[in-house]
Amino acid sequence: MKDKINTSFLGHPKPLFSLSTTELWERFSFYGIRPLLVLFMAATLFEGGLGIDRSEAAAIVGIFGGCLYLATLPGGWLADNLFGQKKAVFYGAVIIAFGHLFIALSFFWHASFFLGLAFIVAGIGLFKTCSSVMVGMLYTKEDARRDSGFTIFYMGINIGGFMAPLICGAAQQNFGYHLGFGIGGLGMLVALIIFYFKTIPDFYEFQKLHPINTEWDKSTGTNSRLAKGFIIAVVSIFALLFILCVNGFLSINSVSLSKNMIFIILVCTLVYFAYLFIFLKLDKREKKNLIVLIVLFIAAVFFWGAFEQQPTSFNLFAQDFTDRIIFGYEIPATWSQALNPLFIIIFAPLMSAFWIFLAKKGFELSSITKFALGVIGTGLGFGVMIFASKLVLANGGQSVSMLWIVISIWFLTMGELCLSPVGLSIMSKIAPKIIQNQIMGLWFVTSALGNIVAGLIGGGVRADEIENLPTLFFQCTLALFIIALVLFIVKKPIYAMLKKEEK
Repeated sequence: MKDKINTSFLGHPKPLFSLSTTELWERFSFYGIRPLLVLFMAATLFEGGLGIDRSEAAAIVGIFGGCLYLATLPGGWLADNLFGQKKAVFYGAVIIAFGHLFIALSFFWHASFFLGLAFIVAGIGLFKTCSSVMVGMLYTKEDARRDSGFTIFYMGINIGGFMAPLICGAAQQNFGYHLGFGIGGLGMLVALIIFYFKTIPDFYEFQKLHPINTEWDKSTGTNSRLAKGFIIAVVSIFALLFILCVNGFLSINSVSLSKNMIFIILVCTLVYFAYLFIFLKLDKREKKNLIVLIVLFIAAVFFWGAFEQQPTSFNLFAQDFTDRIIFGYEIPATWSQALNPLFIIIFAPLMSAFWIFLAKKGFELSSITKFALGVIGTGLGFGVMIFASKLVLANGGQSVSMLWIVISIWFLTMGELCLSPVGLSIMSKIAPKIIQNQIMGLWFVTSALGNIVAGLIGGGVRADEIENLPTLFFQCTLALFIIALVLFIVKKPIYAMLKKEEK
């Protein structure tokens, strides 16, 4: 019986199935609404949208994406000190579900759209890290199945990310934005039901026969009072700001806010690194490691700033400048957002096998080389968009084939498969032990900054300013190639500094 519970799902612990399914539907809800956000906000009131300027709409999407990653930092802290993993995931799911409800209700009251975005940010802050932590709790550190278990979990994420734009996008095109948002919300309700009625009982059953960390069920309670005070303060401040904005006493410019957020996050990060160098008692080797982390941090921000333009500039380009009619049916623009998870599902196993093949042949690539190749892959994706945008200009603004975006997103995905896993690996390997968890948190900060930057850039894709498109995509391409070149230049000095043999 014990072995059956521990191996009942593809040779993995039984709770992995329900956890992966919960994550699948949570990601379905998120990736179902994400492609609709900028299109909905930029659409005119007559078209059922909010009539917001494109630059403002794209900036809001960037702020939303950035806040999602930043929220994981306090979300994880609250789980550790107040809720525990089980309650954090459950409460997070409930809050996300309410967020989707508020977005759907924006049909009657536009302000509830932004209230819904705030709820989703708060909910994902609790949900995202804790669900992954619960997967890790199913395995001992020595369990050889751990990496494979996370791979299965990751596949659930991408299956949800693939299905969502197809279903929600089709609903939006045929029945309006709010039905598209509503179907995304139903995905979150499915995730909530699976977690409550399947995942939690599975964990209790597994716990009876296998010793796992009890923090999945309850927190340590070390700073519970501080945690409660933090929640009250944040909710109070947000409620006050929301009331002031709704009643016209406070006006927020999303583009200016994005720029200020980037400045503040960068300054805080700089101060944090300075603190580590000056005040934390690190030895010379650990300080050298920090230099490497700073270089990779900067490179990762540029990468995510380009990669996360899929829901903004790529999405808007798909809507305005691509021929989406196949056999008389107009494919929704949001379907282009299903390409990245589809390519991950197809090519992630192939990429993994390719790295193993190279290693066996004696051509194993260093981590920084893979990191640089990831940046180059994304640069090539934007290079494709340069040619696509020039073709639009040459055709007098006429639409071009969707193959341009398909090829571009393929390059972006290959870049992601090179950089994202390697980035996590490098961070965990060379981070000083005393601050290892904090350094992993900085990886989320790179994604947060990237999303905000992507939002600022994405607003530049406008049907009335098509002459600017090649320049916009060229600037992204050039920046990425320069970053990749810098990585190749500093690669050998870095490995020499760390006294590692370069392969």
